[in-house]
Amino acid sequence: MQERVRNTAVENMGIEFTEAGDDFISARMPVDKRTVQPFGILHGGASVVLAETLGSVAANHCVRKEGTAGVGLEINANHVRSVRSGWVHGTARPLHIGGSTQVWEIRIETEDGKLVCVSRITMAVINL
Repeated sequence: MQERVRNTAVENMGIEFTEAGDDFISARMPVDKRTVQPFGILHGGASVVLAETLGSVAANHCVRKEGTAGVGLEINANHVRSVRSGWVHGTARPLHIGGSTQVWEIRIETEDGKLVCVSRITMAVINL
């Protein structure tokens, strides 16, 4: 997974995939000069990049037909806690995996497990 995101926004923001299982995928992102806003806290947009990255990678591991791909259709995010340093960890889990759409929930937490952001992404499965 890490190799596929070379020379992209994902790599530039320091996102690192950490684990994948039968029903989840996880990654971490640093809270540093690449990902904070002017007040020195994690930028909400950076959280959304992490969430969309996880949802997109997960969706494309689940596409059923050759010659199709999962692409983002809609994403939302609720930011519930600010973070000033360290790492945030995101985990995507499926809510629905269908032939034409998928829905994923992504929870982003601090290093000690406190909720930072909860996001949901809807993916459209398209023909390439």
